[in-house]
Amino acid sequence: MGMDYVTTKEVAAKWGITDRMVLYYCTAGRIEGAVKMGNTWLIPKDVIKPEDNRYRRNNHDK
Repeated sequence: MGMDYVTTKEVAAKWGITDRMVLYYCTAGRIEGAVKMGNTWLIPKDVIKPEDNRYRRNNHDK
């Protein structure tokens, strides 16, 4: 019984982000279970999107 994998493009469409951002998450090790096969990243089908740390919440509470 193997795990189902999807491509970065499929994950990008599902999460509503660019496939470039998915690639970034993969190379940064932020997607659990993602593996690189040659030039292609394979991402577990049911993986949860990592939190986007580019934006800070409550930034205006100074």
